[in-house]
Amino acid sequence: MDIRSFNSFVKGLFRTEEFVPLHQPLFIGNEKSYLNKVIDSTFVSSVGEFVNEFEENFSNYTGIEESVAVVNGTSGLHLCLKVVGVQPFDEVLTQSLTFVATANAISYCGASPIFIDVDIDTMGLSPKSLLSFLNEYGEKREDGTYNKKTNRKISACVPMHTFGFMCRIDEIVQICKKWDIPVIEDAAEALGSYYKGSSAGSYGQISAFSFNGNKIITAGGGGIICSNRIDLIEKAKFLSTTAKNPHKWEYFHSEIGFNYRMPNLNAALVLSQLENLKALIENKKQLFNNYQDFFKGTNLLVHPLKQTNWNHWLFSICVESIEERNEFLKATNDSNIMTRPIWSLMFKLPMYENCQRDDQKNSLYLEQRIINIPSSARL
Repeated sequence: MDIRSFNSFVKGLFRTEEFVPLHQPLFIGNEKSYLNKVIDSTFVSSVGEFVNEFEENFSNYTGIEESVAVVNGTSGLHLCLKVVGVQPFDEVLTQSLTFVATANAISYCGASPIFIDVDIDTMGLSPKSLLSFLNEYGEKREDGTYNKKTNRKISACVPMHTFGFMCRIDEIVQICKKWDIPVIEDAAEALGSYYKGSSAGSYGQISAFSFNGNKIITAGGGGIICSNRIDLIEKAKFLSTTAKNPHKWEYFHSEIGFNYRMPNLNAALVLSQLENLKALIENKKQLFNNYQDFFKGTNLLVHPLKQTNWNHWLFSICVESIEERNEFLKATNDSNIMTRPIWSLMFKLPMYENCQRDDQKNSLYLEQRIINIPSSARL
């Protein structure tokens, strides 16, 4: 690939000779109007009409029964793990090819991640690798599945939908159902993606999304938890508000809770963003089509599974080697075009280097070759 031609093409796409970010937010709706309403109301914290309205609208959009808005996606994952029953010294199946928040949320519970390999074509947790691990190490007992190697309970499985691609989540759910393991979807990057007609976040027992500044819609920070199980959402909402028992004036907290509820100010911002989500996805789809024209005749541009209606959040190319990856990253960033590699694998980080894992063949392959390219929606 001619990197100079790529740099020139990207500058033309975004109509600038200045810095081209990887993914920046686009504010084209009622953001300022809604924020002014919040300020005028003085309800800027976690009590306010925009929090409730956003939760309702989000559930309507995804088709998931109930939602509770939280301060970020990481806190959402933490609460998901808590409400499905993850305890200290338990183990949680997940992927090492993910943003560090996935593993960190497991650690917040005092549990340990077990890293299962991903599929090359989805970059998400591989059902084949998951089943292979469970057949080798899993042991079903009266109260769930245990790891024969460590004698610890495997209390959850957390697949992540990488860059908005959907993993083979239906197969993962079926495997975990047979092994009595709750599935939590890390849908941080997947709002607007559908797999076989169902929304990201709707397959597992519970799921978490992120609205960080680089996501397809943003609250500045922010996240949301979703589930079709009302009991799980009620528990998550209770824990997110410091586990305070409902009362007009008394302060009584019946267990250890967390100050995780989304403020009204953030909810106002992300509600306006949600109103324009379909337009943003269509905008980004057109951008992806431009990239397809540029990369025509190569296999560089990464595509999702055919069964996926993709949100087109973040675009990737897959090069031949780590040397080619590093050359591309340097040349583009030196030209003020932001590109980035995929994350370092979790088991290469010092806090997770001793965690159990399988061969990680596909994860290691992708770590050396995947590059994200500028993917912002354009005015």
